[in-house]
Amino acid sequence: MTNPTTFAALGCLEPFLTALEKRGFDTPTPVQAECFAPGLAGRDLLVQSRTGSGKTLAFGLPLMHRLADARFTQAIILTPTRELAQQVAAELQSVMPDLPMAQLVGGMSYVPQLKALHFGAPVVVGTPGRVMDHLERGTL
Repeated sequence: MTNPTTFAALGCLEPFLTALEKRGFDTPTPVQAECFAPGLAGRDLLVQSRTGSGKTLAFGLPLMHRLADARFTQAIILTPTRELAQQVAAELQSVMPDLPMAQLVGGMSYVPQLKALHFGAPVVVGTPGRVMDHLERGTL
């Protein structure tokens, strides 16, 4: 596959292009270029790449392109730690600031988590334990 030289050449749409440009990203990293089309097609992605290579946006950009304009959970991103869940959520919201998101992680109050789920969060980012807890309680 030839590497497109821009996010636009990959098929990335506005307002993502503007958000990426504001962050200084004008060309995709190799992992982002390889993951965009399969992610956009809804394929599962198993990505291994060095730290700082852009893995979060490699799966996050196509995921955000696929979200319906509706307030129900459409994607669950599981991370092994609270810190990584917070980092993933921040990275996604840096490109789509108005994205309603629920962060379901331990060591944090249930109140904002329950509110986010109640009002509708298309994307849930969390740790397995807290996500399971919400599933068992019937809140997710």
